[in-house]
Amino acid sequence: MKNYNGQLILDLKRRIEEDFTSSNWEEIGLLTDCSHLISGHSRLLRSLHFGDEDYGGNIISVLRAMHDHNPNALTSVEEFLDKWYPDQNITYISAKPSEKKITFSPSVFTIPDGEIEEDLVAVMMPFAGFDNVYDSIKNACASAGYRCLRADDIWDSSSIIQDIFSLIFRAKIVVVDFSGKNPNVMYETGIAHTLGKVVVPLAQVIQDIPSDMVHHRALIYLKNGEGLNSLEKALENKLRSISD
Repeated sequence: MKNYNGQLILDLKRRIEEDFTSSNWEEIGLLTDCSHLISGHSRLLRSLHFGDEDYGGNIISVLRAMHDHNPNALTSVEEFLDKWYPDQNITYISAKPSEKKITFSPSVFTIPDGEIEEDLVAVMMPFAGFDNVYDSIKNACASAGYRCLRADDIWDSSSIIQDIFSLIFRAKIVVVDFSGKNPNVMYETGIAHTLGKVVVPLAQVIQDIPSDMVHHRALIYLKNGEGLNSLEKALENKLRSISD
């Protein structure tokens, strides 16, 4: 029985399905001494050309045959893909250029296209009953020269977590409101910290801020007219200090 690395084969299959041309197949055939397995397969190149549904299965079949013929073939295929088609589901992140970089390869969401938008503030907060708070945050951002978005402002993906991750990924600053100890906000704050974002915490009471973050300076506000006006001014000042 052959010792297959099933996960590697599935990863290669996914990447090949997205990018490979018939010319690429010919190239890796030469690199791995497996040209005969590729050209001799009854369906592989035909299903690629016509976009048939069995193309993915044919890729797996050929990769297994290549591994049988040459135990180093899958490694060569992976190196070819890394060189010519870097995996879009993997990125390298660091809060500062001088810090050590880490490999970031999420499975729950995918890395979005595009760069960080320097004027974008992502807002993570409870939805129900917080519209007036969000209005104050938007006003503060506009006054400081930023635009802000909340997850319910966008619908780019069928998955809300994908939209949230994409928003955090694109934003320069993430404002988080811990009021009520909302678990989603806690989760989203973790994503923001992992991506090295500037996180500005808000809360109606200091006790709502996680103990791991109490050393960060937070903006505490009252949810009334006067309190929201004060929050708006304090947040504007904070955002201006970040951009200076």
